[in-house]
Amino acid sequence: MKNRILVACVGVPIILVVLFVLPAPVTPALIAVLSAIGTYEALHAIGMNHPRISLYTAIIALAIPFWVYFGEPRRIGLLVLLIYLVAVFAEAFASHLRVKIDKVGAGFFFAFVISYCLSSVVRVGALELRTSYIFLPILLPFVVDAGAMISGMFLGKHQMVPHLSPKKTWEGSIGGLITGVVIAIVYGIVFHFITKVEVNYYFLAVYGILGGVITEVGDLAFSYVKRNRKIKDFGHIFPGHGGVLDRFDSVIFCAPLIELLIGWLPAFK
Repeated sequence: MKNRILVACVGVPIILVVLFVLPAPVTPALIAVLSAIGTYEALHAIGMNHPRISLYTAIIALAIPFWVYFGEPRRIGLLVLLIYLVAVFAEAFASHLRVKIDKVGAGFFFAFVISYCLSSVVRVGALELRTSYIFLPILLPFVVDAGAMISGMFLGKHQMVPHLSPKKTWEGSIGGLITGVVIAIVYGIVFHFITKVEVNYYFLAVYGILGGVITEVGDLAFSYVKRNRKIKDFGHIFPGHGGVLDRFDSVIFCAPLIELLIGWLPAFK
């Protein structure tokens, strides 16, 4: 617990500085690094032990946030994808069938899903009201995770999905959802006070509850991967948390939802 709190105390201010203070291109750079590391962790988890294919796949994950930042030009994306396919299958041919196609496919799946979903943070950062929205895709899943953990510690009695995550309880899940709604509304109050923008608190409450649900789905999804591969953590970068995927698993699911909700139900005007 002490390590988790310490990581949060150091990590959250760093993210705040990157998103609010540093120049805009730093955001895709941060997302690119997280995506590449997360993809490498996923490749290691599924047993992809071919170093060059792992490298090519991590490079694809590294490139996607910058591709998104520059407007997702179709021809460049198609060119990079074609080069990747040729390079990967050239390595597969040379391996004399030692490289399994299911691992190649799973590796590309994780690279694209992790990187493109995390790139929702980049797309939100390109919006007109960037400063009002930019922290929500990361803040919301973090606080829902924290609220669920604390609620589960003190109130948890009924296990939710013991075969995937024995410590998750229904009480913790409900506590996480309540925390998400409260923090979303508080977030709106703070930004209204600072910027005087018009805030729709009903929409923010929707962000909180739907973001809370998808956050918990994302957490369980990557717990499924870990149980399926019989590993405890994806990595050890963050003490008390594990790897990038252990810490940002819920962001991978929540960030695209927040991007969609901003378009459908704009909370700030």
